[in-house]
Amino acid sequence: MTSVGKPVVVITGAAAGIGAAIASALAPDARAVALWDRSADVHRVARELGGTTTTSIVSGEVDVTDGAAVSESFDRLSVEFGLADVVVHAAGIMLPGAALDTSAEDWTRSLAVNATGTMNVAQRAARDMVAAGHGSIVVVSSNAATTPRVGMAAYSASKAAATAFTRALALQVAPYGVRVNLVSPGSTDTAMLRGLYTTRGTESSHVGEPRLPDSALAALIDGDPDSYRLGIPLRRIAVPADIAAAVRFLVSDDARHITMHDLRVDGGATLDM
Repeated sequence: MTSVGKPVVVITGAAAGIGAAIASALAPDARAVALWDRSADVHRVARELGGTTTTSIVSGEVDVTDGAAVSESFDRLSVEFGLADVVVHAAGIMLPGAALDTSAEDWTRSLAVNATGTMNVAQRAARDMVAAGHGSIVVVSSNAATTPRVGMAAYSASKAAATAFTRALALQVAPYGVRVNLVSPGSTDTAMLRGLYTTRGTESSHVGEPRLPDSALAALIDGDPDSYRLGIPLRRIAVPADIAAAVRFLVSDDARHITMHDLRVDGGATLDM
């Protein structure tokens, strides 16, 4: 996976969806994988993944909004396995709401998880990697960070903040041999997206229905002119494995000369803008 041999990998938001898929994609080539999530479901994912690989799999209930807890988790990992060589930050929350209607509570929570959580994880990881002289960080953002969405004001703003911070961090640490990239999914069939069609909103680690309703699939693929939303040219919704494959490439030696890149995995939904 990297030029340092089998790496030590950290994945946040690993209890379900995209984070769990990334764990499955990276584990076979890793020496150890630490799965972190706010939800206790992360331990189940670790047990299931541990039954399919000889890689050491550990898990922890880590709230990425708590900088001290994030730092302590990295410290524990370094004692057991050494410093992390690869960190993938996939933890996130989606609380829908139009700009005129977004509550202060939803705004604050969205920024805390999606923006401050990104800073807490990526900053600490980068500091360790700069000291080591190597490393790769991938932050899972969203194509909503660069393309406005009616009904996703706080989410879009928080992801835009996460994207901007990640790129600034990438620029600063590049001279030390540390690569920092973004993967920005579009609509992906996860519990987070399904929550938009069933409840007010859901954390990315919550377990949802096995697939989106047919009506939701059609609306996402076809687009909605009334909300200024383009459809998806490839005529399909992504699955978590699609995002995991993009992450796996970016942390591999095949991407050794790629940093500060924002790889959109959205079926062409944002017309690559």
